[in-house]
Amino acid sequence: MEQIMLLLEGFAGALTPMHLLWALIGVTIGTAVGVLPGIGPALTVALLLPITFRLEASAALILFAGIYYGGMYGGSTTSILLNTPGESASIIAAIEGNKMARAGRAAAALATAAIGSFVAGTIGTVALTFLAPAVAGFATGFGPPEYVALMAVAFTTVSALLGPNLLKGLAGLLVGITIGLIGIDSQTGQPRLVFGMESLLDGIDVVIVVVALFALGETFARVMTGIGRSTVQPLRERATLSRSDLRRSWPAWLRGTALGFPIGSLPAGGAEIPTFLSYTVEKRLSRHRQEFGRGAIEGVAGPEAANNAAAAGVLVPLLTIGLPTSATAAVILTAFQSYGLQPGPALFEESGPLVWTLIASLYVGNVMLLLLNLPLAKVWARLLTIPPHLIYAAVLMFSALGAYAAGGTAADLVVLCALGLLGLLMREAGIPPAPAVVGLILGPIAEQQLRRALILSEGNPSILVSGPITIVLWIAAALSLLVPVLLPVVRRRRSTLARAGGEPK
Repeated sequence: MEQIMLLLEGFAGALTPMHLLWALIGVTIGTAVGVLPGIGPALTVALLLPITFRLEASAALILFAGIYYGGMYGGSTTSILLNTPGESASIIAAIEGNKMARAGRAAAALATAAIGSFVAGTIGTVALTFLAPAVAGFATGFGPPEYVALMAVAFTTVSALLGPNLLKGLAGLLVGITIGLIGIDSQTGQPRLVFGMESLLDGIDVVIVVVALFALGETFARVMTGIGRSTVQPLRERATLSRSDLRRSWPAWLRGTALGFPIGSLPAGGAEIPTFLSYTVEKRLSRHRQEFGRGAIEGVAGPEAANNAAAAGVLVPLLTIGLPTSATAAVILTAFQSYGLQPGPALFEESGPLVWTLIASLYVGNVMLLLLNLPLAKVWARLLTIPPHLIYAAVLMFSALGAYAAGGTAADLVVLCALGLLGLLMREAGIPPAPAVVGLILGPIAEQQLRRALILSEGNPSILVSGPITIVLWIAAALSLLVPVLLPVVRRRRSTLARAGGEPK
């Protein structure tokens, strides 16, 4: 009951004309960047961070949340019409949706993806409304030892989830922690990693780092590798569903939502696992199994619902314990910090009205997305014909303007270019930028909490494992490190035994 009253107060804030306008701008930009291949919501939020400095925190966060949700909607358009998934969670939409498009059923594929996203997003937001305060309430009792263990969970899960493998994820994390150490040590007053340059004494603005690693790194990589062209499947009719399509889609939407939200809420959940699970479940349960791989509408409906429900689930660990489990969530964490807000157990107590306005805006954004996507499907499809070199030229220009707006000196542009080249090198080496952003933000917090814990125990490190919560969290961190290493070994052993005709012992 309390959550309902708080949510109603949130709607009072979200339904003001200015907040509605920012939500509309957010979902429109989000859908557009979701449609454009290579321009994902993480890059877009990073690019807009310095431009939104003058906005109120609530308006900026509503804008970014709209971009996040809109990006999930738009990504399905690219996957279905262009057979180019913008992220791994959209692969299934590309497999089945593009087959439907090639068979002349692009409109039905887009409609089931859009309505399924609306259903999943709305149910997921309802679950977020009631689950997030309970998780935050549990975590408010955390002291420095629990925070250190929680940061360890964040570091290990993010490294394992947001990279191609654990080693490269950890490398990205270390890059971010190292950049976060640049500047003056707040406790000793000694400069760290400044190499005699006065411009680095205040550290590097987190916004400049995010813009450089995401926007510039991606642009440089595109310039080096070139951009191929694919055939866009034409969209000749309105995005609607027949009775038969609706009858086959709605159970898949609900099953996808049931898989997507709880798995997305887990610290190691992400959007990929529920999406692939949903596809497997639909394939097993469908009466039209022969259509899978050739354009089955259940194969688009279930995974797209799972994908969007997981997006709502990702906000649970982000808002309640400050743990981002996707690249976009990592950049949104930066947005919170740039406004002096730290997502975590205290966020609901210290900034309750802002958080509930943000959650209410997610409901509003979902309705806006449905109204935008179904009638305007042909308009979004036309965006796919914009030449990529024009898009990346604009990204380059806005990156430079944004960095200058954030720092206001020429030295910031030099730092931006240097970090952009670092971002390029990381991409060439297969090191993802998202763990670096997490390390940059959470590294200094982990250091601060570790120092507090050691001061409380007069230097005795056993305080870090002094309670049941810390022990559970350290075990979770250890499992996050060990499972990605041990799982391939177990699979290889089973495969070897199977080839040899033996049974695993």
